[in-house]
Amino acid sequence: MANRLELTWYGKGEPIKAEPRLLVESAELSNTARAPDTENMLIHGDNLLALKALEKKFAGQVKCIYIDPPYNTGNAFDKYDDNIEHSIWLNLMECRFKYLYCLLKKDGFLFVNLDEQEHAYAKILLDGIFGRENYIGDIIWQKRRGGGNDSRYLALDHDYILVYAKDASKETHPQKWRTAQSEEYRKRYKEIDKNGKRYYWDTVARNGLQSPIPVSVVCPDGTVLSINSQIGQASIDEGLLNGTVRLTKSKNGWTLHHKVYMGEGQVQRSIMNDVGTNKTAGDEMEYLFGDKKAFPYPKPESLISRILELSTQTGDLVLDSFLGSGTTAAVAHKMGRRYIGIEMGGHAYTHCKVRLDKVIAGEDQGGVTKPQNWQGGGGYRFYELAPTLINRDAFGESVINPAYDADALAAAVALHEGFAYRPDADTFWKQAAGNENSYLFTTTRHLTAEYLDAIKSSMEAGEYLVIACRSYDGGLEKAYTNIAVKKIPQMLLDRCEFGRDDYSLNIIHPPVYEDEEVEKGGE
Repeated sequence: MANRLELTWYGKGEPIKAEPRLLVESAELSNTARAPDTENMLIHGDNLLALKALEKKFAGQVKCIYIDPPYNTGNAFDKYDDNIEHSIWLNLMECRFKYLYCLLKKDGFLFVNLDEQEHAYAKILLDGIFGRENYIGDIIWQKRRGGGNDSRYLALDHDYILVYAKDASKETHPQKWRTAQSEEYRKRYKEIDKNGKRYYWDTVARNGLQSPIPVSVVCPDGTVLSINSQIGQASIDEGLLNGTVRLTKSKNGWTLHHKVYMGEGQVQRSIMNDVGTNKTAGDEMEYLFGDKKAFPYPKPESLISRILELSTQTGDLVLDSFLGSGTTAAVAHKMGRRYIGIEMGGHAYTHCKVRLDKVIAGEDQGGVTKPQNWQGGGGYRFYELAPTLINRDAFGESVINPAYDADALAAAVALHEGFAYRPDADTFWKQAAGNENSYLFTTTRHLTAEYLDAIKSSMEAGEYLVIACRSYDGGLEKAYTNIAVKKIPQMLLDRCEFGRDDYSLNIIHPPVYEDEEVEKGGE
């Protein structure tokens, strides 16, 4: 096999086997009074474990993912070794990128907000997962204006936002990315034709044209108007007949005008310098929480709004697995998108929930509220990650976590085994369903031959059953060809890492410099 170009680091090739966890709704933290059927999700917990929890149900359903991960290396570990630290960042991000790729729809997009520290390395990681052909490009976001005079070489005014499509082909994305017309731009187009298209009358004559076209028109009073135009004689003659060109007379004489219709908007430029800065985001923090520094390195709502305008439509699903202060979820809510936000820290309670509650109540009048004409409403459900399924007892033996009751255990085992947990109301052993008439039954009792025979007698031809139990009579695992009997927790021990709740990147941000703008980003 020919050699290929790839990025190598310490620990690469040692896969992280995250435990599939249940997501448990916290009814007292959910906000569903105004939207009982809401699908919006706010998840508190380690984002790697949360992504694993979402993997099966939401695979191929997310239209837009925006993440703003920690991206500055520092003395984050007891024994500092930049190579090891950087390798940990790469390993943990590669694992997350793979989950994000799985969750994206075929026509979905990923936006990764980074600075110069890890941008190039992340690009290579993403090329390997998404394919270089699906790299759209870098958005250069101007995050500050002014300041930085204490910088030694360069006053860095921007962040990079890496953009990838799951499938960048024209067949999947026939439309161009165009920015919405500004209100100032729209004001010029005061006229509306019978088809509802906006236009204005512009003079045909122009000075300084690179390739002027001489044309002449006979006016109603017999005057011949000869001018240099940007459109040809044939177009003017036709326009005078169909009404798209007209002659008007003023004290200065005759003037030729033609209709200029409002375009679809510019194709998005790679440099974004019109969507707010770090200072804008700080002002939004002060408005929401009474302190510009209520959360470190937030992003302005207008930046997220632009990203969602480009990549989504109303009702599409948006994901941010580094939710921070809740900006992405708040903007998605105001724009009528469904969303999943994941935050592992206490900010899930103190910032994300508080912010979304204000959006729902109509109390948040900042950010993109007015441009989106947001009046309040909607809701979300708040989830916690279930604890690890398997613990070690005092003797070092693997045992089922006592926090799991029978129903939670059955749901957790179904998640591990790749079944959908939905107990059948009529048949007790049909707890979870798989493909092609396959089922899973989890029980905490000892399985006897008589009990197994009773189950077998109620099965129909073509049905297949997996039974997970704590113990069973000898030989039952071979009793029937269409029934597999397994012991828990032994059946699960080699599947993943149990007992680990923290896969955080643990990267320390550098100090904040008191310039006109904040130096570093991070949501």
